[in-house]
Amino acid sequence: MQAIATTTLAILRGTDSDEFGDERDTDTPIATGVPASLIEQSRRVTTRDDPTPRIVRYTVARVPARTDVLDQDRVRDERTGAIYIVDAVSGMANPVFEVDRRLDLRRTT
Repeated sequence: MQAIATTTLAILRGTDSDEFGDERDTDTPIATGVPASLIEQSRRVTTRDDPTPRIVRYTVARVPARTDVLDQDRVRDERTGAIYIVDAVSGMANPVFEVDRRLDLRRTT
């Protein structure tokens, strides 16, 4: 891992049904103790329709290259207990060495 780890993550995957037949996420960890660099940032944005500036917060994580994580998985920050949904997983191609995977996260709790 090239990024400096600031925490560890638990990767959560899976669903089940509640008593009404609705699908809900389970907190089944498929991996724990995954080192990660977790950085929360904010950006001031405006649109043509609404020129009032808004502050948008987003979180980016970097995990080791071979980490088994997919879009729509959930990750739990084991240091703070915060849970995030993985919106996107990406990684740069490098012929010399494996680079970290980038996770675009959205906080749920």
